[in-house]
Amino acid sequence: MHATLVLEDGTVVEGDGFGAEKEVVGEAVFNTSMSGYQEALTDPSYSGQILMLTYPMIGNYGINPDDFESDRIRVEGFAVREWCITPSHRSVKETIDEFLKRHDVPGISGIDTRALTIKIRTHGTMKAALKTSEDEIDAEKLLEAARLQEDISKLDLVSRVTSQEVRKYENRYGKRVAILDCGMKLSILRDLLKRGCDVTVFPAKSTASEILDSRPDGVVVSNGPGDPKMAGYAIDTITELMEEKMPIFGICLGHQLLSLAVGADTYKLKFGHRGSNQPVKDIRTGKVNITSQNHGFAVVADSLKGTGFQVSHINLNDNTVEGMKHETLPFSSVQYHPEAHPGPHDNEYLFDEFLRSIGR
Repeated sequence: MHATLVLEDGTVVEGDGFGAEKEVVGEAVFNTSMSGYQEALTDPSYSGQILMLTYPMIGNYGINPDDFESDRIRVEGFAVREWCITPSHRSVKETIDEFLKRHDVPGISGIDTRALTIKIRTHGTMKAALKTSEDEIDAEKLLEAARLQEDISKLDLVSRVTSQEVRKYENRYGKRVAILDCGMKLSILRDLLKRGCDVTVFPAKSTASEILDSRPDGVVVSNGPGDPKMAGYAIDTITELMEEKMPIFGICLGHQLLSLAVGADTYKLKFGHRGSNQPVKDIRTGKVNITSQNHGFAVVADSLKGTGFQVSHINLNDNTVEGMKHETLPFSSVQYHPEAHPGPHDNEYLFDEFLRSIGR
C-alpha cells in the first residue's frame, strides 16, 4: 500500500503502508523505548495520538497474548522505520502487520522516524494525519484534515477509554482497593492483584459515594489520555474522596487530576515524556530511579504552594514534577509508571508504600 504521514506545519512524508487501509488524524508523538511496542500500542494513554517509535526495527518478537495493557490497540495510527515480517519468539501469535489489520489501525514504514523525532523535539507535538491506500494519496487533502482536527486539549479522551461498568476482582482477606479507571493499564490491576488486594474497578464518571459504598481501604486513580482539565467529573470525585480523607494514590494522569483537585495547575509539555529511560530523583531519599513514562502534561510546581502537598520526585532531565505527597494526609502520586510494561520494574515499591499507608 501507499502511505502518507503529514504534519500541520506542512511536512509530508511518504512511505509504505501496513496494517489497515484507512485514514486517521491525531497528535503526532514519539516514544524512545527499544522494546514494548505491544504494550505501547494497547496503552489507553495513547488514545487520540499517532505513535512513532524511534527504535529502527519493530515487531521482531511479534505479538503474544500476555502483554496487552487493554483489550485492543488504542493508538490512532502507527509510524516506524521498519517492521519485521518474520518475528521470532516462543510466544508469538501474529505479526505486527496482522495485529494492526485485526484492530483496523493503519501503519506507515520506510520513513526516517529519527528525523521526525528531531522535528517534534524542536517544534513540539503537532496535529497530524496518516493515510494508507492502494490508490494514490492526495497529500494536500490529507494536510487539510490534519489541520482541521480538534486540538487534543479540547477533547475528553478519558470518556473514550474508561470502563463502561464496575468490575470486581476478589482476593479473600486482601486489602480492598478501588481503581478510578481513567484509561487504566492492565498492569496496574495485575500489580495490585499479585499483592493480594481485593480490587474493584470503577468507570471514570463514578461518583465518590458510589466508590465509598464499596468500602475501600484506599483508591488508585489511574493513568489515561489527554488534558486532565477535560475530565472535570473525575476531579470532582477525587475532591470528595479527599474530603473523606480516603487514602489515594495517583498514577500519571491520576497525578495530574489529584493536583487539580487541590487547586494546583497543569500545563502541556512541549513534546512530552514517552520512553523507558527517564531518570527520576526521589527527594526524600536522594535515590535516582530509571522510570517508564508516557505523558504530555505536567503539574506546575509553584501551584502546589498552600495545598498541603510537597514535591516528592523530580525529573532530572528537565526538573518537572514527577511526584508529590501530602504533608499530613494519606495522599500521594507519581507522574511516571511504577507498573512499567514496558520499562524497568524498579519503581514497583510505590505500590507497597501505598498499601502500607492504608493499614488494615
